[in-house]
Amino acid sequence: MNIRTRLTLRFILSVAVIMIMSSLLIYIFSAGYREEDFYTRLHNKANNTAMLLIDVDEVNIELLRKIEQNNPISLPNEKIIVYDFRNNVIFSTDEKHVIAVNQDLLDRIRLEDEVRYQQDEYEVLGFLFKGRYDRFAVVAAATDVNGWSKLGNLRTILIVVFAMSMVVISVSGWFFAGKALQPISKVVRRVDEITINRLDLRVEEGGSNDEIARLVRTFNNMLARLEGAFTVQKNFIANASHELRTPLTAITGQLEVTLLNARSNAEYELVVASVLEDIKTLNNLANRLLLLAQTSNEGDVKRDGMRIDELLWQTRDELLRRHPGYTINVDLDETLDDEAMLTLAGDEHLIRAALTNLIENGCKYSADHRTDVLIGRDGDAMVIRFTDNGVGIPPDEQQNIFEPFYRAANTQGIKGHGIGLSVVRRIVQLHGGTIAVTSEPGKGSTFLLRFPRR
Repeated sequence: MNIRTRLTLRFILSVAVIMIMSSLLIYIFSAGYREEDFYTRLHNKANNTAMLLIDVDEVNIELLRKIEQNNPISLPNEKIIVYDFRNNVIFSTDEKHVIAVNQDLLDRIRLEDEVRYQQDEYEVLGFLFKGRYDRFAVVAAATDVNGWSKLGNLRTILIVVFAMSMVVISVSGWFFAGKALQPISKVVRRVDEITINRLDLRVEEGGSNDEIARLVRTFNNMLARLEGAFTVQKNFIANASHELRTPLTAITGQLEVTLLNARSNAEYELVVASVLEDIKTLNNLANRLLLLAQTSNEGDVKRDGMRIDELLWQTRDELLRRHPGYTINVDLDETLDDEAMLTLAGDEHLIRAALTNLIENGCKYSADHRTDVLIGRDGDAMVIRFTDNGVGIPPDEQQNIFEPFYRAANTQGIKGHGIGLSVVRRIVQLHGGTIAVTSEPGKGSTFLLRFPRR
């Protein structure tokens, strides 16, 4: 069942319940008004009759009976019976004794002053009439033919109006549900046009600020993020393919040239050494790509406690073993008087990779192959500063250096893939930290890591 049908049915059900309740209240109040009006008229008629009988000396029983027989304002099937204080009938128009009156009823009338009840089609009223000399019990009964006829007519009208209203409400509900869902229908048609090759399309937001407009804006924002993600992925695949193809092409070319003619052992050794260097480059690139993929899922990050100073010293020793010509200085700021400030909760493997990248970049791009590392604090946060004297980064390129495979123009002659800094930023973000860079071409760069204390 689609939304339009559900909305229409709920609208019809809601209006039907309201109309039924309203009709019931109208009928109940009308029935109450009919009953009260009829008993009032019956009381007034019976009270006037008793007054003529008891308080007017000129009117006797026979005359009163004749008056009642020809009275045009008498109620349908009217019966009036008057009892004296001994419960003897002194006047009655109920010649056939249709109304059943017993001692208990008369006692109730004298005790309660007024009694109402129904006998078959008759509505009976008993009340106490106070004359000049005594108290009389009066019992009056009649059938409210007109009142019940009007009430039945009202019931018929309510049923017919309800039935006709349901037809009108069903049609109008279907129409208004369609109008209300029309913007969503437009969104659905537009979304059907958006494919993986047309992520640049957007859904029209319109000029309103209702729920649908906010939904459309949210959807467009999601499309923008998806388009950006697909663009990054596309560029990543293209750049990765290019980076992988370069050493593979070099390996293939060297081996093909070598196989054209017989070579000496020394020449073969040179080719093998060159191929081995290209394979190492491939292996390093594959490791960095794997690390970049690993940092894309935050759920895989461990949260073990580690001493950042010990990790830096270990990283320094590993780099110096691989590159004896590097100079790496690690210092602690004198403000670090709290051992807890040196403890970081995170994945040791990832943090080590980030530190290695930053130190190795500083040494690689510096003429003196030196990087200075300082661990300090900034309020409740731990900061790690990496400073080098390298080629620096042009100001207009500093915002791009953290993108995968991006390399500054002044580093093209230095071996690298442009993956390291993007991996570092992702690792730092996964651990709740931030990374910032200040650099000046020809004077070096400073990278600042900041990890809030937890």
